[in-house]
Amino acid sequence: MDSLMRDDDFQANTQFIGGEEPSILTSNFFLDHVGEVSLTLKPDGLSWKLMDSLCNVQEDGSTCLGIQIVSKSNTSINISDVYTVEFIDWGLVHKTLLTNPGLLLGHSSEMYRFTVHGVERSKSRPSLWAPTVYTFGHADKQTCLMWVNRMKTFLSMETDRPKNLLVYVHPGSGKGNGCRTWESLAPLFSQAKVKTKVIVTERAGHAFEAVTSMTNRELNLYDGVVAVGGDGFFNEILNGILLSRHRAPYPPPPPDDDQTVETESDELLHDPTVTVVEHSVSGEDESAFLLRPPLDQSQAVDLSIRSNSSNKDQDSEMSFPNKRFRFGLIPSGSTDAIVICTTGIRDPMTSALQIILGKRVCLDIAQVVRWEKSSKSKNEPLVRYAASFAGYGFYGDVITESEKYRWMGPKRYDYAGTKVFLRHRSYEAEVAYMKVESEKTNVGANARRVKTFWGLSKKSERVPCRANCDICNTSSSIPRIETPDPHQESNWVRVKGRFLSIGAAVISCRNERAPDGLVADAHLSDGFLHLVLIKDCSHAFYLWHLTQLARKGGTPLNFDFVEHHKTTTFTFTSSGEESVWNVDGEILKAQKLSAQVFRGLISLFASGPET
Repeated sequence: MDSLMRDDDFQANTQFIGGEEPSILTSNFFLDHVGEVSLTLKPDGLSWKLMDSLCNVQEDGSTCLGIQIVSKSNTSINISDVYTVEFIDWGLVHKTLLTNPGLLLGHSSEMYRFTVHGVERSKSRPSLWAPTVYTFGHADKQTCLMWVNRMKTFLSMETDRPKNLLVYVHPGSGKGNGCRTWESLAPLFSQAKVKTKVIVTERAGHAFEAVTSMTNRELNLYDGVVAVGGDGFFNEILNGILLSRHRAPYPPPPPDDDQTVETESDELLHDPTVTVVEHSVSGEDESAFLLRPPLDQSQAVDLSIRSNSSNKDQDSEMSFPNKRFRFGLIPSGSTDAIVICTTGIRDPMTSALQIILGKRVCLDIAQVVRWEKSSKSKNEPLVRYAASFAGYGFYGDVITESEKYRWMGPKRYDYAGTKVFLRHRSYEAEVAYMKVESEKTNVGANARRVKTFWGLSKKSERVPCRANCDICNTSSSIPRIETPDPHQESNWVRVKGRFLSIGAAVISCRNERAPDGLVADAHLSDGFLHLVLIKDCSHAFYLWHLTQLARKGGTPLNFDFVEHHKTTTFTFTSSGEESVWNVDGEILKAQKLSAQVFRGLISLFASGPET
C-alpha cells in the first residue's frame, strides 16, 4: 500500500475550484489496468492524465518506450456519454508498472473504488456505439464517495434522459431473436436506473391494441415507448398511438372526374375518435423493400368504440408533435431501415445506448388517406401513418404475390420479386402533387438525365442527412412546411400515364439491399415527401434502375423514365386495372388516395447517422 495516498493526504491531493459547491474537482486516483492518473471532473466531463511517476511518456501521452500504455482517445469522457456511476467499495485495482526498459508488468492493490459507465464510439465506424467502463481507486473512501456524488449531481442535469419506459418485444421478429435481443440489453437499462415495463406480444396486433386502448393518463406515465422488433412492429405501435390521438385536417382528396381540386372535404378535421382502421397491425417485421403479407381482416379495429372514454382524458391530453414523449426502436427485424436511417447502423446495442442517454431526433411522418370513390360519400376515410415508405405497382404486386409462397419463408420475397419483375406490369393512374419552391426534380430536359444505355450520367449533388443536421434543425419548431393554397389549381402539377411503380419516401429508406436508399438525400425532418414515379419502360432499363438502387453510390433516379419530386402533399387516382399500395409493408387497397407529410411529428430516441 506504499503507493497509495494516505487518508491524511486527502487535502494535499484534492483541489477544489469554485465556492462551497466546487464545479471542478482534481485529485490523484489509480485507473484500473492503467496506473496512477490525475483526475479532473468538470460539469461537462471527466478527464485524466497519466502521472509522470509511472513513466516518461511522450507528449501525446500514448506510448512509453515505444509501448502503448493508454490510448489518447481514452483520456476523457463527456458527462453526456456517461449513463451511470457507482461506488463499489473495497477491492482490487490493477496497476501497470514499468520495471525494465520495454517491459510492463501488472500489479494489484486493494483500495476503495468507483466505476464510470459510458459509451465509446468506434474509430472506424462512428455510428457504432459500445459500452465502456472505467474503474478508479483511492485509499480514502470519502474521496470516492464525494466524486461519485458530484458526478451524480452533474448526471441529474441531463434532464432529457428517460426514467420510465414502456417496452414491447416482438418474439418472432427477424429470425425470432426479439426476446434474446431484449434479454441481452435489459441489464443496461437497470444499471442506468431506467424503469421498464416489458410486454412480450402474443399475437399480431397485440401491441397496436394495447397502446390504442391505453388512456392518455396511462401513457403519460412513461417517457416513451420502445419497440424491440422490426420496422413493421414499429409501424404497428406508431399507428396505435397516432390514430387515436393525432388531430389534423385530412389532405385534399383526389377530385372526382367532374370536379376541380376545390372540395369542402379539404377542410375536414381528422377526428381520432371515429377513425376506422382495417388492419393497422403487423404480424411480421419486413420493411417496404422486403415486403410482408397483408394482415388478417379479422384484426380490424374500430377506434370509435373508444369515443366514450375521451372525457376522462381531457386533463391528460397527449398531442403531437410531442417532444417529451418519444418513440424508440431496438432493431431485431429483417431489414431495419428506420434504425439504419436514424442511427446510421443496424446495431441493437447502439440503439439501446442512445435510448438510455436520451438522444433525440425529430421524424417526419406521412398520413395516408384512402377515400371512397366519390368525394360526396359520408363514410369516414381510412387513415394510415407511415414512417418510411408508401409504394404502388411493383411494390404492391410483390407483397401480393408473396402470399402464395408463405411456405418458402423469407425467400418468398426474392422469388415473388423475380416473378413480378418478369411480368413487367404497368398501371394507368393520375398523380397530382403540390409544387414547392425548393423542389429540385428529375424532369424535362434536365442535364443530369441518362441519355444512352451504356453511359452513366453525372451524379446529382447529394446532401445526406447526418447527426445534428442543419437542414432538419432549421425551423424545426415549425410542424409543417408552408405550402401554396391547395384550393388553387395552379399550385398543382398533374402527371397521368402508365407507371411501373409509384413511391413516396419519407426518409431515404437505406437498408442492406439498398445501401443509399431509394432517395439518398432524403432527410429525417425536413417536411418533404419524395415522390418517385417510374414510368413504363423496357425490362432492360427497369433492371438498370434496380441495379443502381442496389449499388453504393448508385444513381437510381437519373433516368428518362424516372420522375423525382419533393412535395408536401400528393393525390392518386387509378383507372382500369389496379395494383395495391404498400404502406410501410402493409397492404392498402385504394382506388383514390391522398397523402401529406407532417414535419417532425414524432420524436425518436436516436442521434442521427454519424458521418
